[in-house]
Amino acid sequence: MRVIVTGGAGFIGSHLVERLLERGDEVVCVDDFNDFYDPRRKWANLNHMALAHPRFDLIEGDFAAPEVLGAAFVAPPTAVVHMAARAGVRPSLAAPALYYRVNCENTANLLEACREHGIARFVFASSSSVYGGNTKVPFAESDPVDRPVSPYAATKRAGELLCATYNHLYGIHTTCLRFFTVYGPRQRPEMAIHQFARLIEAGESLPMFGDGGSARDYTYVDDIVEGVLRALDRPAGFRIYNLGSSRPIPLADLITMLGEALGVRPKVEQRSSQPGDVEATSADITRAAEELGYSPNVPFEEGLRRFVEWFEDASG
Repeated sequence: MRVIVTGGAGFIGSHLVERLLERGDEVVCVDDFNDFYDPRRKWANLNHMALAHPRFDLIEGDFAAPEVLGAAFVAPPTAVVHMAARAGVRPSLAAPALYYRVNCENTANLLEACREHGIARFVFASSSSVYGGNTKVPFAESDPVDRPVSPYAATKRAGELLCATYNHLYGIHTTCLRFFTVYGPRQRPEMAIHQFARLIEAGESLPMFGDGGSARDYTYVDDIVEGVLRALDRPAGFRIYNLGSSRPIPLADLITMLGEALGVRPKVEQRSSQPGDVEATSADITRAAEELGYSPNVPFEEGLRRFVEWFEDASG
């Protein structure tokens, strides 16, 4: 299989690229190495395995540019896995137009390229943020998602609707995967676990928004990648799946567990809740289990240990 992976130098994307290469696929990675965080981290992600691999091609650039998109489709792929996006709820509040351009327009450009080149499989990395302020837990794919609470969430929901449209009009198999708070080695530096680890190690105070009772369904990156591969291999029209661990961890517990893993007692600075935040996320993974055979295997304690091991190696 020849697979285009957009955002393949990023946190989740680089892990996916490695798994695709390990199982014998050809990979075309498209990444613009933007400065949302230090591009050197993304180059390091690829240096781990991919750059010297004979079945790996890298196209550096913004696939909003016609020449970049054209280069990616010179040799028609079997499938496209669209991982690239402007990520993060809080940053999207400050730059909604940028999030719209990158997350919505670029998704439309990619789907149109698939239509033009006759590509029948498209996997879209969506987000649990589309559930907005949903108070019913766990979140199921059948729950209403018409009230996003951040620009980021709105762009991810828009991407899902574009996928549904291209399946309806052109028969492209489009699968949308709602990721629940992914963590693990190579995690982006602004994400909570990575940010907290840096602050704890430096002896600085951690910002704890709210009373510490807010909870997230932290999902280890290997489990997420396994779900992506299963979706890629099982095209079935238009489908939406939750990919999570179904074990929400309260913020206060996360801080305590991370401090224990690092061997440092965290200093906590309590702050008020922020706009765009939700109280809890929890994935109902029944559909993914039944249709994809998805079953997360890495308990949070083990995943946190692996993250800390990587973090200490990278920091040293």
